[in-house]
Amino acid sequence: MRASTEILLKENLKALRLSHMQGHLDALLRQAKENGVSHEDFLLSLTEIELQMRAENRLKRMIREARFPLIKTLEMFDHEAAPALDKMLLRELEEGQYIQDRRNVILLGKSGTGKTHLATGLGVSACRQGITTRFVNGCGLANELIEAQGGKTLTRLIQRYARYGLLVLDELGYVPFSKQGAELLFQVLAERHERGSVIITTNLGFADWTQVFGEATLTAALLDRLTHRAHIINFNWESYRLKETLKGKKSKRPSLPPG
Repeated sequence: MRASTEILLKENLKALRLSHMQGHLDALLRQAKENGVSHEDFLLSLTEIELQMRAENRLKRMIREARFPLIKTLEMFDHEAAPALDKMLLRELEEGQYIQDRRNVILLGKSGTGKTHLATGLGVSACRQGITTRFVNGCGLANELIEAQGGKTLTRLIQRYARYGLLVLDELGYVPFSKQGAELLFQVLAERHERGSVIITTNLGFADWTQVFGEATLTAALLDRLTHRAHIINFNWESYRLKETLKGKKSKRPSLPPG
């Protein structure tokens, strides 16, 4: 390729905003000359790089916009610490069909059993599939809604939360909501009913949800919507965080002298 042609090609790629093709052009041209690559294969390699880099950047953007507190994937999940977890169901959830079917996932159990990790992992899997995802703490969402109501932007905020392909609502039930917060949170979840999937992590059994939402009628209506066709997983094993803590203390315990 003549130098003038190469310069024009780079300018055209820049004008077309094909920055990754532009950045890899020199290396691929050199490889093509050394290995006698055909024009077709050269162009294929160039376009594949552009598509691959765009896909990687899109995934990074989706994960950033999901606002996960920590990036924890399903590959990082400690299955040995969760012996009763249905691995077939987990593989099914990882594939994301529940999102296409507008079904919810509710993870119930004590703190430290891996609920947030699993919810985050499913959220990351959804991002990999190109599904818009939002991770939010239950109290954080309630406070955000209250602020939006005071600022006259509530309707727009509820619509935004309704549009996500997947909403991950973490730690629901750890702190009781105010009456206003409970009602506003109900609006978000009701708006998503049979329109978009929700993953919820909670330390409360369903019978105790009135402790959080206060009003029995509202709680019953919310549970009716959330549990309809939902995957409900009970994390009924011991906290592995507590196990690790106790193990650490045991290993640090000084040995007694003989005698």
